[in-house]
Amino acid sequence: MTTPLAPYLPMAVVLLLAGVMGMIIPQVTTRLGPKRPSSTKSAPFEAGSESSGPARQRFAVKFYVIALLFIVFDVEAVFLYPWAVNFQALGWFGYVEMLVFASTLVVGLIYVWKKGALDWES
Repeated sequence: MTTPLAPYLPMAVVLLLAGVMGMIIPQVTTRLGPKRPSSTKSAPFEAGSESSGPARQRFAVKFYVIALLFIVFDVEAVFLYPWAVNFQALGWFGYVEMLVFASTLVVGLIYVWKKGALDWES
């Protein structure tokens, strides 16, 4: 007698094993790894140069706006892929629906562009 969840058993075993390994490996390396701390190893380091200035640096809001816009248009690409795979099966209805979806995103992009959100220097 098999249950409907039986095909998912191998995936559950792999996820459980990955979780256990994710907890065990850091513990083993912490306990068995070499411990030779020094001031050079403890110093902050980035790109081959000494750090300067505070670590808590403020970023302009435009940075976050650009990041959010990137995510929005990246999600568009995620929705375009399954549509492109089933393009023939969807027919004209699917084509018109994707035109509506893409046109709303284009209108949004034009709005953001006209508002100056994409002008990094201003």
